[in-house]
Amino acid sequence: MVMTNLGILGSGAGSNMQAILDAIAAGGLDARIRIVLSDNPDALILERARKHGIPAEVIDCGGHRMKFPEVAQETTARKLAEAGVDLVCLAGFMRLMKRPLLDAFPFRILNIHPSLLPAFPGLEAWKQAVEAGASESGVTVHLVDAGMDTGPILGQERVAIFPDDTPESLHARLQLAEHRLYPAMIAKYATRLRP
Repeated sequence: MVMTNLGILGSGAGSNMQAILDAIAAGGLDARIRIVLSDNPDALILERARKHGIPAEVIDCGGHRMKFPEVAQETTARKLAEAGVDLVCLAGFMRLMKRPLLDAFPFRILNIHPSLLPAFPGLEAWKQAVEAGASESGVTVHLVDAGMDTGPILGQERVAIFPDDTPESLHARLQLAEHRLYPAMIAKYATRLRP
């Protein structure tokens, strides 16, 4: 069986990348991470990657806080392709993808989102859920399209919201669910990509 080459895009601590590495080490995911890219030069995900001997680089977004400029997307697509990446996994990456990247990796970019989409898309979904008084939330793995968390859903895991939950306590439980679901869905989707 052919091993899947992953590229990871992240903006923060990289706990989902660590979950992917743990799944690879445990034999639950037949893959290797070829490159990690971040739009945040101070992101812990870069340090984590380097500790595992994975090439890690910063994406230059030209000083834009939220926008993902076309030139930055083209550079990102080129770096991923040069690393031999088959499947791109967003791990807490906070910028919207547009055509340069989507065209370079059609139906090959996955994201993990901390809600049961289509409920609570966008930032701080755990906070949105608690503030809305929802009785449950969860996590969703989906294909990335040009919208905000609108791509086809590949898998979900439900997480109850308790009456005494705070955004922080819910977020902690959602992260545990993310760390279970994401590697499993990457493994499942990767089998569909293999010849």
